[in-house]
Amino acid sequence: MNDKLTALAALVAGVLIANVQQAAAQTAAPPDTTATRPAKTPPAQTSVPSAGAPATTSQTTGETSQDPTIKKMNQDEKQKVDAKGK
Repeated sequence: MNDKLTALAALVAGVLIANVQQAAAQTAAPPDTTATRPAKTPPAQTSVPSAGAPATTSQTTGETSQDPTIKKMNQDEKQKVDAKGK
């Protein structure tokens, strides 16, 4: 009988503690609303400009002139595509 009474007392105490924790969670203050917001204007550029000279229109891409045979083959294929389509 003593064991049943102890078990019943533990069960009642557990229920009371659980109810107190739930009540405390419901009455807690809402979270703070002072979160940081994104800037209205983006930050200024922070990258460092290149130390190299600016590009000019006379600079080449490094392409060399085509072999005459390949150039003729490309022109022939272009004419076929223009005449017949793909």
